[in-house]
Amino acid sequence: MYYEDSVIDEVRMRNDIVDVISQTVQLTKRGTNYFGLCPFHNEKTPSFSVSPAKQMFYCFGCGVGGNVFSYVQKYDNLTYPEAVERLAERAQVALPQKGDPEKARKRQDLRNRLLEINKEAAVYYYHLLRAPEGKAALKYLRNRGLSDETMHRFGLGYAPLSRDDLSVHLRSKGFSDSEILEAGLAVHDEKKGMRDKFWNRVMFPIQDVNKRVIGFGGRVMGDGEPKYLNSPETLIFDKSRNLYGLMYARLSRSGRVILCEGYMDVISMHQAQFGEACASLGTSFTAGQANVLKRYVKEAFLAYDSDEAGTKAALRALSLLKEAGIRARVIDLSPCKDPDELIGKEGRDALERRIREAKNPFLFEMQLAEKDYRLDDPDEATAFQHLLAEKLAQSFPDALERENYLQTVCARYGIDAQDMKNAVALSVSRDTQSMASKRTTTPRVRAEKKEVIKAERMLLSAITEDPGILTVVKGYVEASDFTDPVCKRIAKILYDETTHPSEILDRFADEEKDEAAQILAIPFPEAETDALRERALKDMIYEVMKNAYERRCEETDPQDASGLTGMIEGKKRLEQFQRTELVLSDR
Repeated sequence: MYYEDSVIDEVRMRNDIVDVISQTVQLTKRGTNYFGLCPFHNEKTPSFSVSPAKQMFYCFGCGVGGNVFSYVQKYDNLTYPEAVERLAERAQVALPQKGDPEKARKRQDLRNRLLEINKEAAVYYYHLLRAPEGKAALKYLRNRGLSDETMHRFGLGYAPLSRDDLSVHLRSKGFSDSEILEAGLAVHDEKKGMRDKFWNRVMFPIQDVNKRVIGFGGRVMGDGEPKYLNSPETLIFDKSRNLYGLMYARLSRSGRVILCEGYMDVISMHQAQFGEACASLGTSFTAGQANVLKRYVKEAFLAYDSDEAGTKAALRALSLLKEAGIRARVIDLSPCKDPDELIGKEGRDALERRIREAKNPFLFEMQLAEKDYRLDDPDEATAFQHLLAEKLAQSFPDALERENYLQTVCARYGIDAQDMKNAVALSVSRDTQSMASKRTTTPRVRAEKKEVIKAERMLLSAITEDPGILTVVKGYVEASDFTDPVCKRIAKILYDETTHPSEILDRFADEEKDEAAQILAIPFPEAETDALRERALKDMIYEVMKNAYERRCEETDPQDASGLTGMIEGKKRLEQFQRTELVLSDR
């Protein structure tokens, strides 16, 4: 859903960022800003800053930042339109409907009804587990070692033997057959008519990060098939972008998640005080789930089943986690099949030890590859060693990191380190030649100095702290003078549109918003007098001007007379600026 800028501005103005964030983070005022423990990574010393003046937040620990919309997006795992809608509801701002208003209204009404019907079904299953009909299911869960408290926390329930009990109950609550079918709680065929989808199963309500029931998983009682049955995808249930247990795991503050394969693994781990456990929903781990986790953690431990299927699933997950920028390690559960079995047989401490000893993903992959070779056969041993060399060359472009892995691999497999270095060098050379043959010629890009980038960033942040500075800066620096890509975009927005940081951040995509927030969060250097403050500003402007001048000189053709004239004029302008006295107090 697209909303006009005027609507976005009204929602933003009606939701003070300090008020919104203080609902989930304990904030303490320090100077002009507020600080607290970052909700997006585990920390003991507050580095999470909220600026009421700039209406933005930034964590100096993990680098996450943004405005009130992006905070709600990140914290509650919402899309931008959903965040706008959530905040509009909070501030009682009526949002206009785009396109077909009636269609949009009906779609939203259906979403609300599906959430209501799932909640009612979860309550129904919950009570049946504790009723006489659920006696066998309750005994099964207790035999699996689950306490009543754990079963209550996860809302576990029971679907009875009858094939229409739930449907009858939901009709009595005012839900129509079409809504029951739409929610995936019943199925319909021409011969048998409408029947409950789940029957004679232990029920696991699936909740989103806001703890709303969006679907169900059911384990059959006895030997029926399929052993586990999940809700179909619906308007509110997307298997590829939700994880079981994430509503608790994201609040664990451990800075990590432990990925499992099943509902019982997650529940057993939470009961054993591993509150960071979560699992994919009856399907392989997806890129969408990796991107969801990226919002909350930077590290993942895989506690997948130790059988062949679990091992293959772990390899797929490792690849997706790496692409998402999440560090990963693999927990060795053998000889147990899964975390639930390990906890039951060896206890919590055994799993804690396995986590500490979790395997490096590269070494785990090589250990699996090793099984395809007979290392007592010279030919196969040579082939395996060449595979190691290729993987080292491809996986680690950083020479120092590659050297560390090379030494570890050589020690593990009894390979001469120099021989392996030669093989890796040969593989790197082949890869480089291959890339060179495909590479097109590109102009040389000038490497900017760190001091220049720092000056650009501080200058832009100073303007947002005191918009009156912009008039002074515009007299000497153009938006195109900025070299850092994000700085250049911020400058363009400042010069043409707005100086308010919260509005500026809305112009950036999610993947760029953190960097933009980092720039806008830089405080203007403290100064005892206006003269010192003006001197600091002048230094920033001069650094940006000087760098822009030097860049133009490098790009000017010595044979271009007009270009040379421009260089001379630019030099004079720099010298004149150095003699100029900036006065901010009288602007």
